[in-house]
Amino acid sequence: MTVARLPGGESERTRGERPPGCDSGSLLMRRASVSLCDLGWVPEGDTIHHAAARIRAVLETRVPEEILTPHPRHHFERWPQRLAGRAVRAVDTHGKHLFLRFDGGMTLHSHLRMTGAWGVYREGERWRRAHHRAWLVLRCGDWEVVEFDGPVLELVNDAHTRFDPRLTALGQDVLGESFNMETFLARLRKDDPRRPIGDALLNQRTVAGIGNVWKSECCFAARIDPWRALDEVRDEEALALVAFARRHMPISAREGPRARPRSVYKRAGQPCIRCGTSIRRRDQGENNRVTYWCPGCQR
Repeated sequence: MTVARLPGGESERTRGERPPGCDSGSLLMRRASVSLCDLGWVPEGDTIHHAAARIRAVLETRVPEEILTPHPRHHFERWPQRLAGRAVRAVDTHGKHLFLRFDGGMTLHSHLRMTGAWGVYREGERWRRAHHRAWLVLRCGDWEVVEFDGPVLELVNDAHTRFDPRLTALGQDVLGESFNMETFLARLRKDDPRRPIGDALLNQRTVAGIGNVWKSECCFAARIDPWRALDEVRDEEALALVAFARRHMPISAREGPRARPRSVYKRAGQPCIRCGTSIRRRDQGENNRVTYWCPGCQR
């Protein structure tokens, strides 16, 4: 098994080092050592975009000097040998999926689900998760890019990413520059008309990148009860939900998940900032995904 060297303690923070491509004012790398889920942030489209930007600053156009796969499940896949000498030509995302694309048509595909995290650390800096939880380590210059607890982590060829039904069936990336509202609405209307709108927003075939946090915050912002059935949601209301996400998710994608709105999420029992009613929390849908809402002003 390929074994990762344990980080040897806290890094020197007085040197002001930054990975290539990051300017001195970049909030991105001031938070470079923070893993996505270590502070309780759920991986959604904005956190994946944020992680990709941090990883891109360290790896894009460069050849990793060392690639380690500490997790036993990848022992026989020989990723270090297969990727040796290959530059990372691109780091991109779609919804909650992240892709590290290497020269030679090879791609590392990651999906964190609810438990995984990407971290970017200076060499020697203490990782925020235990070393045995690392599935992938890429070392480049003075930096280490680490993927922890990755439920989906695979090395595939580029053609696979173009034809994999898990990916081709995805809806538009909610953060995509070419996002089309009419296409979103058409996909939404193909869903079960009795499905609650809060649960429908989590359907990645309809729109990719929205999870529990943004589902709850979008419904609150639009004053829509997340339990209301799809056929009772007007087109303009559905569009308002996604419009809120597209206005606010780019901010947390750029600055990190601390910039997310927190009007209802994880505020169960606290007064609504709009009407004073106690925020409620309940699991929703077949997968029991947590939902927060205000029964006083969301109708």
